[in-house]
Amino acid sequence: VQLQASGGGAVQTGGSLRLSCAASKSIFSRSTMAWHRQPPGKPLELVAQITSSGTANYADSVKGRFTISRDNRKNTVWLRMDTLEPEDTAVYYCNAERRVTPTLNQWGQGTLVTVSS
Repeated sequence: VQLQASGGGAVQTGGSLRLSCAASKSIFSRSTMAWHRQPPGKPLELVAQITSSGTANYADSVKGRFTISRDNRKNTVWLRMDTLEPEDTAVYYCNAERRVTPTLNQWGQGTLVTVSS
């Protein structure tokens, strides 16, 4: 497995979780890392992404609540999720994308986050 996501679970509204995604060095190097999610019955959506140099972007729905970070020495990206809401319930997927040679678009297995009211 080249992208290994972990950290999902069940929390109550207002709670916090931290997702982790460990990658192989060949995947992580020079890749933009992202977290996407798929809520039940809804399409996949981008939650947050961070470039290899550390520039982060967020979906409007999570701005101010979620924080994406990465450690290029550990080949790991995290998604810190605070003030969770039931609408955040979804399967979360880690993604690595690199548009310079060698290009790649790699997905990890999903991890389920369930937020109860």
